[in-house]
Amino acid sequence: MDSLWDGNHTAVTGFILLGLTDDLVLKVILFMIILCIYLVTISVNFNIIILIRISSQLHHPMYFFLSQLAFADICLSTSVTPNMLVNFLVERNPISYHGCCTQLGSAAFFGTVECLLLAIMAYDRFMAIYKPLFYSTKMSTQVCVQLLIVAYVSSFLNASSFVICYHFLSFCGPNRVNHFFCDFAPLVELSCSYSSIPAVVPSFTAGSIVVLTVCVIIVSYMYILITILRMRSSEGRHKAFSTCTAHLAAVGLYFGTITFIYVLPKSSYSTDQNKMVSVFYMVVIPMLNPIIYSLRNNDIKGALKKVFLKKIIS
Repeated sequence: MDSLWDGNHTAVTGFILLGLTDDLVLKVILFMIILCIYLVTISVNFNIIILIRISSQLHHPMYFFLSQLAFADICLSTSVTPNMLVNFLVERNPISYHGCCTQLGSAAFFGTVECLLLAIMAYDRFMAIYKPLFYSTKMSTQVCVQLLIVAYVSSFLNASSFVICYHFLSFCGPNRVNHFFCDFAPLVELSCSYSSIPAVVPSFTAGSIVVLTVCVIIVSYMYILITILRMRSSEGRHKAFSTCTAHLAAVGLYFGTITFIYVLPKSSYSTDQNKMVSVFYMVVIPMLNPIIYSLRNNDIKGALKKVFLKKIIS
């Protein structure tokens, strides 16, 4: 049941997710593609977590945060992809009011975790390259855990702003969400609330986190670039660049897409473009991150070779 009669209004108790397309052939094609991407995302990120855990050569702060990024990628993709796959198979994809809230909150939480982890990883590279003599003390296990706690607490507060404001929205009319998941913007469009505060607060909290993380990343890489250019050894410069390029690629992909979705004016792109970019941000990037880090990292490739050799010998 999608609605209940309440006085002169119909109070919505559930939503219909419209998904990406109505074309049956395109639905089948997209189902196969996104299912393959999701399976690769789960398997590759899970293997990265296991590899970092069992390989002693990867017991460093950079790989500790990389394993956390892999975990966030799995959870971010899982928060929306299974429901999206269902949408391709059924004609009508309903989601309850509380189910929509859960999906919105989990997507906001793990999306923020990923955002903050990228900033922490930039800071980690800054400490390793700009102040290598202080790296072991400045990035001790205790400090890494504290940074991770800050990331998760901040993500929880940001996700809470979305969830709380969602509950302040009133839905008394159409319940068809023009998206493949319960994103906040299309829900605001369906709302019949008279106050604009619930619509503005999540944008402010999310925008503040994006601005803060971008500033940390830019400042960190400014100092990293200055340090690399001052290095006399070409081998040292090459090694420093190789440890940063993978992270910069991940940062460029992630912040490029969220800038398109959350920063650019809504009039500059269509709803369909927004949905496709959201697919890239929430489904494709979680698959690309571990691949980018693995291809550009000799330590991970070396650890993989050792694991395979052990299996072959045993």
